[in-house]
Amino acid sequence: MNRASELEGKKQEVRFAHPSEEEFARLLDFYQLRWEYEPRTFVLEWDERGNALEAFTPDFYLPDQDLYVELTTREQRLTTEKNRKLRRLQELYPEVNIKLFYRKDYLNLLTKYGLLEEKEHTIGSQEGPVSPGAR
Repeated sequence: MNRASELEGKKQEVRFAHPSEEEFARLLDFYQLRWEYEPRTFVLEWDERGNALEAFTPDFYLPDQDLYVELTTREQRLTTEKNRKLRRLQELYPEVNIKLFYRKDYLNLLTKYGLLEEKEHTIGSQEGPVSPGAR
């Protein structure tokens, strides 16, 4: 199986939680960067019996860079909980490399690669696509 067929097969198997994740995967594929989608869940809090009470699953893992990537296309004011979980992950697992791409980072990435206008549906919050004035 050639590299293009392998990448296409991987995309067909993955069910992304949000269109922005699918678009990010396409960029990674275009640059032939290996990635895994939500490969590991990190427990952040346990009860007295050792059962997980809270966990965090980053969106992507880039094995060649040993880097986890989390995307959040929600407005900055809505990312407080995700930031808290990310800080807790870094406290408990300091060896884990993780990068959080905020909405502005994602917009910059789409702009850089000329994808902003054609992919606006991938940016919106859970309520729907971003409006032109929200940029």
